[in-house]
Amino acid sequence: MRFNKKWIDTWVPNTLSADELSDMITMAGLEVDTVFPVCGEFDKVVVGKVVECFNHPDSDHLHVTKVDVGTGELLQIVCGAPNCREGLKVAVSLVGAKLPGITIKAAKLRGVDSCGMLCSYAELGMAEESDGIIELPDDAPIGMDVHEYMQLDDSAIEVDLTTNRPDCLGIRGLAREVGVLLNTDVNEPEFKTVPPSCEDIFPVEVKAPEACPRYLCRIIHGVNQKAKSPLWMTERLRRCGIRSVSPIVDVTNYVMLELCQPLHSFDLNNLNEKIIVRMAQEGEKLTLLSGDEVALKPDTLVIADAKGPVALAGIFGGLNSGINDATTDVLLEAAFFSPVAIKGRAREYGLNTDASHRYERGVDPFVQRLAMERATDLLLQIAGGVAGPINGVEHENLLPEYAPIPLRRDRLAKVLGKRIDDDEVFNILSRLDLNPTKTADGFTATSPSFRFDIAIEEDLIEEVARIHGYNNIENRLPVSDLYMTHEAEHVVKDRRIRDVMTDNGYLEAITYSFTDPKVLSVFDDAHPLMLTSPISSEMSAMRTTLLASLAVVAKYNVNRQQKRVRLFENGLRYIIDKDAENGVRQEAMLAGICVGDNDDELWNIKSRQVDFFDIKGTVEAVLSLTADPKAFKWVRTQSKFLHPGQGADLYLNGRKVGVVGMLHPLAQKALGFKQSVGVFEIEKSAIITRKIPLYAPVSKFPSVRRDFAFVLNKGVEAGSVVDMIKGLSPIIKEVRVFDVFEDASLGDKRSLALGVIFQDPDRTLEDSAVEDLANKIVSGVKQNFDGDLRA
Repeated sequence: MRFNKKWIDTWVPNTLSADELSDMITMAGLEVDTVFPVCGEFDKVVVGKVVECFNHPDSDHLHVTKVDVGTGELLQIVCGAPNCREGLKVAVSLVGAKLPGITIKAAKLRGVDSCGMLCSYAELGMAEESDGIIELPDDAPIGMDVHEYMQLDDSAIEVDLTTNRPDCLGIRGLAREVGVLLNTDVNEPEFKTVPPSCEDIFPVEVKAPEACPRYLCRIIHGVNQKAKSPLWMTERLRRCGIRSVSPIVDVTNYVMLELCQPLHSFDLNNLNEKIIVRMAQEGEKLTLLSGDEVALKPDTLVIADAKGPVALAGIFGGLNSGINDATTDVLLEAAFFSPVAIKGRAREYGLNTDASHRYERGVDPFVQRLAMERATDLLLQIAGGVAGPINGVEHENLLPEYAPIPLRRDRLAKVLGKRIDDDEVFNILSRLDLNPTKTADGFTATSPSFRFDIAIEEDLIEEVARIHGYNNIENRLPVSDLYMTHEAEHVVKDRRIRDVMTDNGYLEAITYSFTDPKVLSVFDDAHPLMLTSPISSEMSAMRTTLLASLAVVAKYNVNRQQKRVRLFENGLRYIIDKDAENGVRQEAMLAGICVGDNDDELWNIKSRQVDFFDIKGTVEAVLSLTADPKAFKWVRTQSKFLHPGQGADLYLNGRKVGVVGMLHPLAQKALGFKQSVGVFEIEKSAIITRKIPLYAPVSKFPSVRRDFAFVLNKGVEAGSVVDMIKGLSPIIKEVRVFDVFEDASLGDKRSLALGVIFQDPDRTLEDSAVEDLANKIVSGVKQNFDGDLRA
């Protein structure tokens, strides 16, 4: 929102400079981007009158003028502007005047003396370009300095407003803020009610009352489009960044800037029968004022007549009903459109208008009649005409309602860290039009209709803080009691998991919860929850596995010449589940990915790609945090995205809780990796509980080791053999796999070498006891796995 300082000063008289005003409103939450003068630097430019104007004898576009600048002597000035004519009041730069980038000197133009220059807005640094010289009002005093006459000692201020302050997209709202901050009254201009001069009305029908609870219109006959908008109006528009077009357009733009209520004007003679506010129908099209034709979507609110759409409601008008130079009869529109009905629609059609910018953030639902009266009054003053009565459709029950909001003084003091006097708080709330009342424990306030962002107690606290002044809240060190935090010994903290992952060379990644459904399909066959309004097609599905997000990040790094990538993420996955809250089950997961070299390049380490045992080792380090890694069972994977010979599913208490392994070559190719990729994903619930250690004395008796080599079918898993042997006796303390041998001489079998350690805590083991257990091991392997001792 751009506004000029002098316009604000007419509403709230003050002695602040533009910079001081900018600092004040910035500290109140209305951040100022830039402050700049409303014109370039120039001097010796005065008001003059063109007494004579005739064509240059040696040019088909230059004019020779005689200009009265109040010195008693007419100046001869050659001018090429197409709007130069006799009797015109103009801005004249005298000889010696310094304009932006130029100094005016006496000169001859095609043999004719020229002593000065008739100036355009562009030449005075007041516009980027101009169609001709400045045309001043007939009552402009000849010889008066243009700075003084046009009050150019002014500054334009650009405010970068947050979406919660649409009330400050108009001078009225900004003036309210300045008045509150200065603790002074706001002098609103006189808004006249214009009595109807005729009885003509245009019928209105609203078929979408939820989207448009209030729609008002008014007929004005006999408007003179050739009339000139007054200088004070065109200058205020220009200083706010809007170009003057015609009386009707200027008035609607002016009222929008003044009251933050967008208006629209139709050529009455191009409308048919009645106005209909409705949703667009399938297949309808509309040619906009810009000349572009758009295909209307069914969720778009439109203004239509009996023959079809004439405007995009709250966004842009249609060409077939727009104002033109021949317009004499006007239908003015002022409406309250629900922000939900307008939000995002302009962007869908590639548009961004001042009206949509305000409507999608929210306008005051009770200012439409005032804006209509204001626009009518200004238009009749400038362009004449006869106004009919205001008519339309209003659904009061569908307009926003505002409930009382409590503000506790103790809560206010706790949040701000300072106790503010009750009288000051009451005064602040009153100046903000919050209609406060005092209660036993504080106050009750009601949000005004122009503030959509005040709904809860914290909103009121914020308002009190910013008006009281953040600088007035002194810095204090927090004072609080220190308590020992309760950390259960059986709970594994996230920081411990992160420490293990970083110790293994992984970096933590934080990715979006939504991802590319194409990438997701590589890892998971489940149907993900699709977003209705995604940022892009590559971020349109809620992830059912963290591996999809990590794969995208890893590929991004590999593509940027990173030869060793190790990433992990601690986050949520989202599974559609009708029995879960809101139909989506959220599960905390730990996932990791490693790509490329296993180690950084060094002279004494042979480079190799990551393999299954690297990623498995990382997972085992994480499982060790539970102090019970043996409770987890590794089973050959059933996951399609993992290599069948280099992947495992992780089970705990008979339930699958994770996957570990190398990507299947097809999955690797689908994701665009040329290197081997290791991945894992584990449910957090399986690793956040730690087994409490039970202490026992170390046996003082020696251990005994016996080695066995069994010939087994290749389908027999070593882990199953180890588990069987451990279950034979409590004195079997450890079983180690120390060799696996495969050879053509063994056919479809292989040799599995095991080292078994025996130890009794109470006595020295005798050979007979060890031999007895050794025989049980041999017979157990034979019985359960059809394995024989290797000869």
